[in-house]
Amino acid sequence: LLLPAVQQAREAARRTQCKNNLKQLGLAMHNYLDTHRVMPLCLNATSKPISVHAYLLPFLDQSPLYQQIDFNNSWNAPTNAAALGARLTVFLCPSDGSAALPTGWAGTNYRANQGSWLLYGVPSTDPSNPNYNVPASNGVFIPNASLSIADVRDGTTNTAAFSEHPLGDFNNSFSSATDTFRPGTYPNTLDEAVAQCNAIDPSNLSFQGVSNVGAPWLQSYHSTTQYFHISGPNTRSCMFPPGRISTTAKSHHTGGVHVGMCDGSVRFISNSIDIQTWRAMGSRQGNEPISDF
Repeated sequence: LLLPAVQQAREAARRTQCKNNLKQLGLAMHNYLDTHRVMPLCLNATSKPISVHAYLLPFLDQSPLYQQIDFNNSWNAPTNAAALGARLTVFLCPSDGSAALPTGWAGTNYRANQGSWLLYGVPSTDPSNPNYNVPASNGVFIPNASLSIADVRDGTTNTAAFSEHPLGDFNNSFSSATDTFRPGTYPNTLDEAVAQCNAIDPSNLSFQGVSNVGAPWLQSYHSTTQYFHISGPNTRSCMFPPGRISTTAKSHHTGGVHVGMCDGSVRFISNSIDIQTWRAMGSRQGNEPISDF
C-alpha cells in the first residue's frame, strides 16, 4: 500500500521541479528581453544554428559556459565541444530519467515555440518552389528574426514560449514514442498533417525519421530544441517534404505537458485540450479567440 503512495509523491516532486525549470527559462527570457529588447534568435541566416538555450545562459547563472561558446561557428564546431557536453539540470526534467546520449553530447527536455504552422524555415521567394508563399512561422522564436515583446500581439498570457519533450533513444533500429516519423506525404493544411502523421504504422521502419531527439541542447533544430503547436500534447511527431514539420510537446507526466507562457507563468495543459485552443496558444498574433485552458 505504501509503494504507490511513495511513487506518487516522488513524481509530484519531479513534476514540481520540471515546472520550476520552465519558470527559470521564462525568467531568463524576460531578463534577456530587458537587456537586448528582443527575443534570442532561433535560427540564423548563416546556417550556424545555435539554440535559444545558449543565448539564455547568462540569465541562468551560466555566464562562464556562455563565454565558451563560439557563436561564429556551428554548434558542432571543435570550438564548441565543451558546451556541447555540458549537462545542465535546468534543461532536464527529472521525470525523464537518463538517456543514452552520444559521447560528448548533453540534452534538454525543454523546447522553444516555433508556432502553429508547418513550414520549417522561411518561405521561398522562388515561384517554382513548393514553399513559395507558404505562411511563415508564427511562434515566438522564429528563423532569421528577433521579435520584441510587442510582437506578441495575442497577449503574453495567451501565448506559449516553451514546453517539454522527452529525450530520444538515439537508435534507428526500432521505433519509439519519442521519435520523429517521416510519412513521405505532402500535407497542405494542419489537419492534413495530423491525419497523415497518425495514419502511419510506426513499427514500419520505412517511416523512421529521427531518433536523435533532445540532444544536443546547443543545436537549434526541430528535433532538439524546438516544437510546434500543430498536433496536441503527447501526440506523434512527424516531418514532411518539402521542409514541413510537426514536432509536438510531450512529457512523462500523466495527462499532459507543462507550457511556459510568455508572461513567465507555467501552465499544465491537458492532453484533451481543444486543438484550436492549442494552436492559438502557439500563435503570437493570430487574434484567435482562446477559451479556458
